[in-house]
Amino acid sequence: MAKRIDVSGLNAYYGSFRAIEDISMTVEPRTVTAFIGPSGCGKSTFLRTLNRMHEVTPGGRVEGKVMLDDEDLYGAGVDPVSVRREVGMVFQRPNPFPTMSIYDNVAAGLKLVGTKKKSEMDDVVEKSLRGANLWNEVKDRLGKPGSGLSGGQQQRLCIARAIAVEPKVLLMDEPCSALDPISTLAIEDLIGELKERFTIVIVTHNMQQAARVSDRTAFFNLAAVGQPGKLIEVDDTERIFSNPSVQATEDYISGRFG
Repeated sequence: MAKRIDVSGLNAYYGSFRAIEDISMTVEPRTVTAFIGPSGCGKSTFLRTLNRMHEVTPGGRVEGKVMLDDEDLYGAGVDPVSVRREVGMVFQRPNPFPTMSIYDNVAAGLKLVGTKKKSEMDDVVEKSLRGANLWNEVKDRLGKPGSGLSGGQQQRLCIARAIAVEPKVLLMDEPCSALDPISTLAIEDLIGELKERFTIVIVTHNMQQAARVSDRTAFFNLAAVGQPGKLIEVDDTERIFSNPSVQATEDYISGRFG
């Protein structure tokens, strides 16, 4: 079951530098929420706080609260690895495990959670590849290396790997920025299908993409270089792009800066 995210009073640091300041917002289940804003405003940093990836960075730490339904992801005794199982991530550049076959790439997470039966694994690998709209392209070469696929196929393989363990939330950090237009369209279509099952949050520099794929859009900005990034406003995507409530949002969307 897809889950709702509630963030309150969130600050993220790299050492003593505060990268994002006092962010509070809600992400509704089974929706696509896009994060937009100029480079360096903290979009990807914030995204990585949602599955505790930020603290993997040297000096990375977080203050504030991230609730996944009724679970505090930063609560005492919460295992970051279990958080990342519930909140999966797809990165900017496709990163299939280079020495693994297509099959083993998808099955990697299943093995970590203790799936041992071959028949069960076969079923989940096929279901995940179908879910990523990749099955028909790779079903006859599951034993071949995932790194042999095209860029767009590799990214869909990474999505299949992420959804194989049935996360509640799927984070995507500019998943199309390294892809050609046809592959980008395939990923965008896929996002529309996946939101039936998952809560999706996507960082994108492509304003048209945010308008096409998301239900809600959050605009981030920073006052000056060296200042922390802030959430300026979040609203339904149609409203953000047609009638934003903050002038800076309109200036960014209309190309006056960023």
